[in-house]
Amino acid sequence: MVDYHAANQAYQYGPSSGGNGAGGGGGMGDYMAQEDDWDRDLLLDPAWEKQQRKTFTAWCNSHLRKAGTQIENIDEDFRDGLKLMLLLEVISGERLPKPERGKMRVHKINNVNKALDFIASKGVKLVSIGAEEIVDGNAKMTLGMIWTIILRFAIQDISVEETSAKEGLLLWCQRKTAPYKNVNVQNFHISWKDGLAFNALIHRHRPELIEYDKLRKDDPVTNLNNAFEVAEKYLDIPKMLDAEDIVNTARPDEKAIMTYVSSFYHAFSGAQKAETAANRICKVLAVNQENEHLMEDYERLASDLLEWIRRTIPWLEDRVPQKTIQEMQQKLEDFRDYRRVHKPPKVQEKCQLEINFNTLQTKLRLSNRPAFMPSEGRMVSDINNGWQHLEQAEKGYEEWLLNEIRRLERLDHLAEKFRQKASIHEAWTDGKEAMLKHRDYETATLSDIKALIRKHEAFESDLAAHQDRVEQIAAIAQELNELDYYDSHNVNTRCQKICDQWDALGSLTHSRREALEKTEKQLETIDQLHLEYAKRAAPFNNWMESAMEDLQDMFIVHTIEEIEGLISAHDQFKSTLPDADREREAILAIHKEAQRIAESNHIKLSGSNPYTTVTPQIINSKWEKVQQLVPKRDHALLEEQSKQQSNEHLRRQFASQANVVGPWIQTKMEEIGRISIEMNGTLEDQLSHLKQYECSIVDYKPNLDLLEQQHQLIQEALIFDNKHTNYTMEHIRVGWEQLLTTIARTINEVENQILTRDAKGISQEQMQEFRASFNHFDKDHVGALGPEEFKACLISLGYDVENDRQGDAEFNRIMSVVDPNHSGLVTFQAFIDFMSRETTDTDTADQVIASFKVLAGDKNFITAEELRRELPPDQAEYCIARMAPYQGPDAAPGALDYKSFSTALYGESDL
Repeated sequence: MVDYHAANQAYQYGPSSGGNGAGGGGGMGDYMAQEDDWDRDLLLDPAWEKQQRKTFTAWCNSHLRKAGTQIENIDEDFRDGLKLMLLLEVISGERLPKPERGKMRVHKINNVNKALDFIASKGVKLVSIGAEEIVDGNAKMTLGMIWTIILRFAIQDISVEETSAKEGLLLWCQRKTAPYKNVNVQNFHISWKDGLAFNALIHRHRPELIEYDKLRKDDPVTNLNNAFEVAEKYLDIPKMLDAEDIVNTARPDEKAIMTYVSSFYHAFSGAQKAETAANRICKVLAVNQENEHLMEDYERLASDLLEWIRRTIPWLEDRVPQKTIQEMQQKLEDFRDYRRVHKPPKVQEKCQLEINFNTLQTKLRLSNRPAFMPSEGRMVSDINNGWQHLEQAEKGYEEWLLNEIRRLERLDHLAEKFRQKASIHEAWTDGKEAMLKHRDYETATLSDIKALIRKHEAFESDLAAHQDRVEQIAAIAQELNELDYYDSHNVNTRCQKICDQWDALGSLTHSRREALEKTEKQLETIDQLHLEYAKRAAPFNNWMESAMEDLQDMFIVHTIEEIEGLISAHDQFKSTLPDADREREAILAIHKEAQRIAESNHIKLSGSNPYTTVTPQIINSKWEKVQQLVPKRDHALLEEQSKQQSNEHLRRQFASQANVVGPWIQTKMEEIGRISIEMNGTLEDQLSHLKQYECSIVDYKPNLDLLEQQHQLIQEALIFDNKHTNYTMEHIRVGWEQLLTTIARTINEVENQILTRDAKGISQEQMQEFRASFNHFDKDHVGALGPEEFKACLISLGYDVENDRQGDAEFNRIMSVVDPNHSGLVTFQAFIDFMSRETTDTDTADQVIASFKVLAGDKNFITAEELRRELPPDQAEYCIARMAPYQGPDAAPGALDYKSFSTALYGESDL
């Protein structure tokens, strides 16, 4: 209630009136400036007095005519107090004491005093205005009294956005005329001289009465008369001003303008009530539209992320092996690009999606709306399940790639080994079938036959020596088959050819031996030296071939220990070379001895040793080849040793960094857990601290980038294990992503608490009290309270939930609010939401229904035309698209059901 006693102390109609005091509580003193006061000792400005007389007279008559009377002269017709008392009864709706009907001065004074006492009873202190002055016809005091009555009964209750009186009326005028050109209402005098503001007020509420676009700013008299005549004819607002008086006055009287404008305000009060209702509905609809926009964004982002996961998982689960190492290494490089380039943005999208979901749910709770339930398959849990499936597929794909590269590497090694052995064997068998099929023994002499037998024995010895190589070739081919070598068909064909040829050689060897044995009696004793040479040269030659094969054999190792083992074996082989050299010299000595004997006995040898094709030249040539291959093997082993040492350095380098980064991430995760429990200071302080903490975490990212670079070097070097650390790059990546997600979620929780606090008007002290109470009963520091812990917390805050029937019922009601899913845990956010609802008020479905009823003219339904007239276009169409047809008995064509629509906004099935 405005304090009119204090207000009128600042506004006095007498010698003591300074008019520079402010009224208490935004009352009448707020708009009674010095320039508005009457000076008891001076006359009013003549132009102002004329305007006030006309305006106040018309205002009084607009009310007196309800009682069947009127006044002609404002300072004469109120002198006996009778019409003054009647005026007060009409405008207040109350009965005043019975007037005195006598004609004497005392009777008139008594009547005026009754009127003044009634005004005073309404909280207005009339300083220096006495009954005698009214009875005596004092124009200044009479006008002052009427102005006080107008202030009290016509202007006091005008309020727009918590302003009052003059400011409220001025703000109402500014808002209503804002869209009109050439209108700028800043006061209640100059701003109204051209008449456009009056016309704009009428056009805004009754556009069919005014053709505003045809009005000219340079024709104020026409404008003013047009507005006054329309107001009097169609709005029942009497003409209180003269256009010529306003135009010809440098500054029109403010009180007269305010009085007249207040009549417009009251005339349009119904529209004002509808506007208030429309504003409430617009506010509620705006919240719903924003929430629906957020829901649509969530659905779109969730669909995009799930679609990316759906497309990516089949790629990661595609385990079709390639034929070559190069093709598989390209797959590995594509996988690294996915890890470096494609996945990180999706990690951020997933985290942001969860944050947006939590923020949306908080906004829905704060606006008293039902919780958002994403469409089937797009829940946060669905995204988490899909993400888990993606990471499982990703891990399996990487393991498969590395295993497949190892397999192909092994296959290439075996295939090369197969080709070398096969080539050596095929070179050895070249011409052997033709030799075994040769029937030279049929025309040979006895000595030739014996020679052929010995030669055949040497061949059989050589054949037996090659048996092991054939078995090795078959074993390698079998292993290539088992490992699914891409060129197995050609390997098998070649192996089968070798085996078939080997069987044929065996059969031919057996047949030739039988043929030679038939003529064995004809053979002469073969030179023992040649025979001994042949027998010793063949295995030695075979040994050299095996040695050359081993020296040229490919090798593959993965650790420093493996290469050192090969170096050790090679050193052991080199230690046997002196013995082998002595054997070579012994074999060559046999050959030389045979030549010496033949020469000394004048024996003419027919040519080379008949028992073997291994000549001293072959032995020396192969021995020289062995001598050349040994240093090459040394060099290859040393290069591999250097490579493995480099790999070991990479392992240690990665382990050194990983053993720092891994524990750092774990420590930060634990610290975030403590921070989320030990929240100190204001929420803004906590948010600032968490964001600084987040920045320090993000600043640590170069350490992970360095680790990624080291990991890439390790992968490029095909290093598959690391005994120096228990941390893999996969562990580090997952830990880092969890760390970023956790700090982001913690920040979002605090932001939601700020949103809750600000929206619900919770003070910082209340928020700290809620946090302290929650933390006190969160004994295990898990960020949630069990039922018994939550009950103890409520009791500490003054809730009556003791273990009796009534207390149990109240506690069960509260639990259904804070734990609707019956998880058995109450989170801090749910606790805050509950406490905020307990201590604050929000819009309700009943309030929205009441607002729609105002717009509908008190009907139980509303039409599309009414919605488009009262609401902004987008919100009107929003309602029309969602309101069901009204089915009540009083339904009219096109009627819409605003009641069911309002309850649906708040997730209610009925009132």
